[in-house]
Amino acid sequence: MADALRLEVPQRLDGDRVDKALAEMLELSRARARALIDQGVLIDGAPARPSDRVRAGGVLVTPLPTESGGLEPEAIELRVVHEDPDLIVVDKPAGLVVHPGSGHRGSTLAAGLLHRYPELEGVGDPGRWGLVHRLDRDTSGLLLVGRTRFAFDRLRADLAARRISRVYTALVHGGFSTPTGTIDAPIGADPSRPTRRAVVAGGKPAVTHYEVLEYFPESGLSFLEVALGTGRTHQIRVHLAAIDHPVVGDKTYSTLRGPPKSTRLFLHAHRLGLSHPISGNLVSFVSPLPPDLVAVLESVREPEHG
Repeated sequence: MADALRLEVPQRLDGDRVDKALAEMLELSRARARALIDQGVLIDGAPARPSDRVRAGGVLVTPLPTESGGLEPEAIELRVVHEDPDLIVVDKPAGLVVHPGSGHRGSTLAAGLLHRYPELEGVGDPGRWGLVHRLDRDTSGLLLVGRTRFAFDRLRADLAARRISRVYTALVHGGFSTPTGTIDAPIGADPSRPTRRAVVAGGKPAVTHYEVLEYFPESGLSFLEVALGTGRTHQIRVHLAAIDHPVVGDKTYSTLRGPPKSTRLFLHAHRLGLSHPISGNLVSFVSPLPPDLVAVLESVREPEHG
């Protein structure tokens, strides 16, 4: 199969339907995974049907989509913190949508990348060429982009195998009884509000690790470092809200008010660590806390006394 992506099925997906496994490994919707199966996905060399089951260690071969996905290049200012012939790392500002979706078509990070790097077209998924993972609109920080099909495939495989370290900083409500912890709770669609996610039985496995960096007793806020064990939609926000420590400024998962200087979600993709897809060398990238979040943090470190 020309222009194909080879994926080894991890142990955690053993016995799953092929459409579910493909959607999980590629971070696609189930419908998008079925569309790829219709184009011709192979399981260990045999044609796959959506209901077929996969086994750990088996190999899925899936075609790479070539349609444009409706993405048009657009001149958008981007802060690129690293680029080489195979890998791009972008520092996304808060408020910038990563790729086109329901209700939002133009002025996306994906369009800006395509304008600056036209060779990205055909790399990865339509409408989000080159993007290895995503960030929420109001989350700032580091994003990985594969510049070639080979690099993209390797990075996506490393992401699925949890070989890429993604660390965030967050300001959250409440104090913690222990300085470190892990939240291991499945995430799926919120039954009462389909546009939201929630911790639900039968959801996708999700693991979040956290460490308390500072606690501010006057405001009752904690500054955390948060590491992703998995990468579900809204994972950090959902997990922290589920243990009654919602992220400051999160209007979707909390009704609590943040400090006066807080104007947006206090969640920042701070650090990435990975093996370079070509050289294999360990590389890491760091994005400092943006000025608006620094101002919020300083305001709770040194509250005004009247």
